[in-house]
Amino acid sequence: MIDVPEALAQTQGEINGAAGRRFVAGLPGLTAEFLDRWGLRLDGTPMHGMCALVVPVVDTADGTPAVLKLQILDEESEGEPVALRVWDGDGAVRLLRYDGDTGTMLLERLDPARMLSHEPDSRKAVLVIARLLAHLTATPAPEGLRRLSDIGADMLERTPAVLARIPDPGDRRLIADCAAALREVLDAPGDRLLHWDLHFENVLAADRAPWIAIDPKPLAGDPGFDLWPALDNRFEPAEVRWRFDAMTDVLGLDRRRAGAWTLARVLQNALWDIEEGRDLQPADLEIARRLR
Repeated sequence: MIDVPEALAQTQGEINGAAGRRFVAGLPGLTAEFLDRWGLRLDGTPMHGMCALVVPVVDTADGTPAVLKLQILDEESEGEPVALRVWDGDGAVRLLRYDGDTGTMLLERLDPARMLSHEPDSRKAVLVIARLLAHLTATPAPEGLRRLSDIGADMLERTPAVLARIPDPGDRRLIADCAAALREVLDAPGDRLLHWDLHFENVLAADRAPWIAIDPKPLAGDPGFDLWPALDNRFEPAEVRWRFDAMTDVLGLDRRRAGAWTLARVLQNALWDIEEGRDLQPADLEIARRLR
C-alpha cells in the first residue's frame, strides 16, 4: 500500500473535481496492479507534481531502477508517451513501458536531488533550457498530437468574452495586444515537436547525460511557443529580455515571431485565469510589457 500525498489529492480535487477525487482514491489499487503486472517492487517514497504520482520502483527481473508514473489520461497526458517514443531518450526521459488504457508509464529513474531549479545561476539554467529546447524541437511532430493551429484558433475565439471581464483598462489593452500578436503568426503555426512545459523543475540530471527533460505536454507547433516557462520560472523582471534574447539566439529563432508566440502564451494563461475566476498573474503581465 502507498500513501497518496495530501497536496496531490488537493490539487486533483481543485483541477479535475469529482474525476480527480476518483483518481486519487484509486491510486493505491492502481499502483498495486502495475507493481504486479510489470513485476516491480517499491523502492522509495512516492513523489508528485500537480497532476501525477511518481513511485520509485525496481524491476524484480533484472534490478533496474525506474519510476512508475500514474496520471489522469487526458488530452495533455495522452501525447506524453508519443513524444517520449519519438525522442527515445535523446534529451528526454526514456519511456520503458506504457499502458494506453490508464496512461500509466514506466520511466527510467533520474536523480530528483539534482534538479535544474537547484542551479544558483539563473542565466546558466536558462541556457540549459535553451539548449534542450533547441535539441528537442528540431524533431518534426508525429501525426496525432494536439496542434498549435487549433489551440491558437480556440484561444482567439474565447478572447472577446475574457477581455470583457478584465476590469483594468491597461491590462485589458495588454491582453488584447497579445491576441493581436497571435493573429499575426497563426497562419504559420509550425510543425515541430514541442515540450510546452520545460521549466527548471522539469529538468533533472542523470548519469548518462548532464540534463534530461521530463513531463512534456507535447503539441505540434512553433518553438517560440516553448519559451515562456523559462521566462516565468524564478521570475526576475530585469532578466526577461536577456532570457528571451539568449533563448532565441540558441534556438535560431526570428525574434519577432518568437515574441508573438510568447505573447500567445501570456494570452493562454490569461484566458485560463479569467475563465476560472482568478486574477491575472503579475509576472505574465510584466513579461508581456517587456516583449510587446
